[in-house]
This record gives sequence, C-alpha cells and structure tokens, in this order.
Amino acid sequence: MKAYQDNIDQLQKESSRLTASDRRISVSRLLSITAAAFLYYQYNQTDNVFLLLAGVITTIAFLLLIKKHKFIRWENALAKAKIEINKDELSFLENGKPRFDDGSAFIQHDHPYSYDLDFFGEHSLFQTLNRTGTTYGKRGLANNLLHILPEKKILETQEAVKELTPHLTWRHQLLALSRIKPDSPESNKELLEWAGRKPRRISKVVRLLSFLLPAITIIFFGFYLIHSSELLGRLSGLLFLINLGILGAHMLSIKAELISTTKIEDILKHYSYLLKEIEQTDFQSEKLKQLQSSLTSRETKASEAIHHLSLLFGRLEHVTNIFASPLLNGSLQYHIHVLHALQHWREKHAEHLEEWMQTIGEIEAINSLSNFAYNNPDFVFPTINHEKQIQFKDLGHPLISKDKSVTNSIDFNSKKFFILTGSNMSGKSTFLRTVGLNMVLAGIGAPVYASKAHVYPMPVFVSMRLSDSLTDSESYFYAEVKRLNYIMEQLNKGEAFVLLDEILRGTNSDDKRNGTMEVIRKMAEKKAFGGIATHDLEVCNVSDEYSESLINKRFEVEIVNDELVFDYKLRDGICENKSASFIMRKMGVI
Repeated sequence: MKAYQDNIDQLQKESSRLTASDRRISVSRLLSITAAAFLYYQYNQTDNVFLLLAGVITTIAFLLLIKKHKFIRWENALAKAKIEINKDELSFLENGKPRFDDGSAFIQHDHPYSYDLDFFGEHSLFQTLNRTGTTYGKRGLANNLLHILPEKKILETQEAVKELTPHLTWRHQLLALSRIKPDSPESNKELLEWAGRKPRRISKVVRLLSFLLPAITIIFFGFYLIHSSELLGRLSGLLFLINLGILGAHMLSIKAELISTTKIEDILKHYSYLLKEIEQTDFQSEKLKQLQSSLTSRETKASEAIHHLSLLFGRLEHVTNIFASPLLNGSLQYHIHVLHALQHWREKHAEHLEEWMQTIGEIEAINSLSNFAYNNPDFVFPTINHEKQIQFKDLGHPLISKDKSVTNSIDFNSKKFFILTGSNMSGKSTFLRTVGLNMVLAGIGAPVYASKAHVYPMPVFVSMRLSDSLTDSESYFYAEVKRLNYIMEQLNKGEAFVLLDEILRGTNSDDKRNGTMEVIRKMAEKKAFGGIATHDLEVCNVSDEYSESLINKRFEVEIVNDELVFDYKLRDGICENKSASFIMRKMGVI
C-alpha cells in the first residue's frame, strides 16, 4: 500500500508540473501566432525583408510549440492515468472492492469449472486479477483462466510472472498506455475484417498517372504564377479537374477502406505505443522473449507497422473534408497514393495483425498475474511435479481478505479423494472453492494462497452451481446428471481433479444417498483426485470400502452462550455437530 501511495504523491507532483507547463505553452502559442501575424502585416506595409524573416522565425517557433504542447499533454495524460491506476490498487487493498472489468462477457455456464467457481462476474477471480486495458488483454486473461496448461508452459509462465512482478513502474506504464485510448470488441472486429478483405488493386496506368499528372499540374501552375500565361492557367485547371476525376473513379475503393469505428487512428497509435514498450524491454524469461520475438523478428517491427497504419487511416479520413480533399487531390491525387499505401500495407502485414494484437493480450495477461503476485507477496508459486503429488500447506481462499481468511492444509498424496461433512454454514462450499481456485491458479502459472504447495497439473472438473434451464427444458436434476456423466467420461480419458458439492439435490433422500455413494465409488475406482461435500453422514461409510484412496474430512460448529461459533478448521473424521435446527429456532422458524 505504501508503494502505491508514494506513486500517487510523486505522480500528482509531476502532473501539476506538466499542467503548469501546459498553461505556459498555451500562452506562448497565442503570443507567437499573434506576433507572426503582426510581423507579416508590417512586412506587407513596409516591404522590410527583416520583418518577413522575423515572421518566418516566429511561425517556426509556433509550430515547434504546437509539437511541444502535444508532448506535454500526452505526458500529463499518461501521468493522470497512472494516478488512477495506483488509486485503484490502493482502494482495492483497503476495502477489497475491485474497480476493474469483471469479465461477465466470458461467463460459460457449461465450462468444466469456471462457472461453478465464479471465475467471472462481480467480485470474481477475473476481476481480482484483471489489470488489462485492451480487448485482447481481457480475452488473453480469460483464456488463461479457462485452460489448465501443461507442465512446461506452467513453468514458463511462472518464470515470466516472477520477472515482471517487481517492475511496478513498467507494468503501470503498460496499463496506462492501454487505458488512455481504450479499444472495443467492435473496433477490433472491424480492423480484422478490414485486414482480411481482398484489396481492389490500382492499375499500373493509374499508378503512373498519380505521379505524372500531379507533377505536370504543379509545373504548369508554377509557370502560370511566374508568367501569368492564360494558356498555362487553363491547362493547370484542366489537369486539376482530371486529377479529381481519377479520385472520383476510385471513391468507392477509398470508402471501402474506411473503418466506421470512431478514432481508429488513435486506437492504432496507442497499440503502436504498447508494442514499442514491449519491443524495447530487455526481457530475461523465455516466454517473454518468445512473445517479443514475434514482434521484432520480421523486416519491419510491429510497432512501426501499426504506427504507419495509424497514419494511413488518419490520412484516408481526410477524404471527407470538403475543404482539404479537393485541394489535395486536385493537385496531388493525395488519396490515390494513400489508397495504394493501404493496399500495400495489407499485402505486407495483414496476416500478422491478429498475432500482434494477441501478443499484446498475452503480455497484459502475464502483467495481471504479476500484479496479483505483487499484491500478495506471501503467496507462493507451487512446485510442479510428475509424481502425482498434490499438497497444500496453509491453503486459503484467494478472494477473501487475509484478516478474515482461515487457512487449512490438505494432502492428496496418500488419500486422493475426501468426503467432507459439516453443518450448515460451516465452510464446506468455501473450502471446495478454495481448493478449486488454487488448483486452477497453479495450473496457469500463477501464485497460490498457501505457505507451501506441490501440484501435479491435471484437468479440473466441478459440479457446484447448476440451475434449472428453462430454455433447454431441463430440470436441475437432469442438468446435474448430465454434468456428472460428462465428468465420468473425462475420467475415462485420464486423471482429473474433481470437486462435487451436495450432488443430486433435485431428488428424494434415498435416491440422493444411494446415488451419491455410487458416484463416490466411481471416483475411487477411476482414481480421481479431489473431494465431495455432503450433509448425509451415512455417505461417509463408503470410505471403509476404499480406505486406500478415500478419507473423511469435517468442519465442526459449537454453541457458546446460545450462539453458533465456527472455527472453519479442517479436521479428520465425520462431522459430529449439527446446526440447522438451532438456526431455525433462533430465527423463529420453528
């Protein structure tokens, strides 16, 4: 928290300095253009060449001030964006309420674990991790959360996350660049559609005329100004109209190149800034080096190509300017040249465009995991192994603040699958989510909330949060049976980590008990890792049949001074205390 507050204080001072510079330059610009106008007026009155020279120098100064002004405003916008980033982090650490995009767009009800474990939505894992600014960044982070990586890629990601974790300034620079001019799914879609569109080629004759006719037009017009020849004036006017005619003949092609998204030029420019930041950084980890090489290994760097595309789209948009367009195209065939340059860019770089955008997204996703590691320095990177060892010491829920979180240790090495019992509100579901969230974090190369962790990566499957589906005409029970059948099919293909919470709630007690016991037997026979939570204590008897792989675990509750007291500590054995009747009496239900 101190680091973020120090950053805020420093950046606010910097922003104040830049704001003061902005005001000074604004005044200087006004004075310089006023002075230039006055000098030109005096020159017109006196024909004093020194006044003309002074006017030219003052005009140059004005143009330099414009450039400087843009730079100052850009730096100030960057500083203000970083202030907001640090304030967001500070607010999150203080009250636990993230201000970041919650990833609701990525909710998948039929995903093996993300919906059941609340990976997306308000106060979700995605929202806690998310420090992305681009659409591809959000997609990259979501994609990471939805797929468990193989061992090699986990280790590569861990190395990359560890490398970026201490570099707070660099990580905030990357996020600030993406926040100043945010893109959208729509702008990305239009851009990729443009890149995939087959270009309408300009004929060689038109290409030749686009150079020849403007040159002749300018020469004739120049001689007309010098000699005041009526013939040259008419020829210049005729050529001017011919140039406009050529533009008109290609207007449909030009309009086809335009992207309707507002300010695509600015979005691309900020992409180029992000790419340049990535290209010029001296990475050490293999994964970051590989991502960087995809941007720099070709003849033109990705940042330069995207910046050039930004300029081309900016120039193309001027075709709709009723004042500038006739002058530029009548004399220079300006937009014919821009059209050709865009078509050439597409032929040379279009096939790499999405790859470059995805690279930005992957770096942003790693950046998010590094921020998570930075904010939680006591979390650990799990040791990845081949020996099917899964063990967590002092395991906690990564979305519960440390002052409220209760940690527990769990070992799957000797007993692969636990049967968890406990009274209502004792912490069974929270513990299942704790295990599931940390298994997935370990599987994507992120740190986990534990003091020590050994993980054997494997697919994760969860059945905790199903609902009736009116659109599919499915009952809760049928939807759950389908999910259980899917899990069984996946276990037939190989090892998996399975978490089940109070299954078969949509049927009667006997069917539920018998069905639950049969499911647990299947878990033992298929050598599944994981656990199941249940209120039915008789279910725990299955552990006697498969004592080599099943173990009973429990959460207990005590009644102290007519109040329920939960310690949320995991114990061996079967639950001994109950609380449902006590709670109902306490609330006056019975």
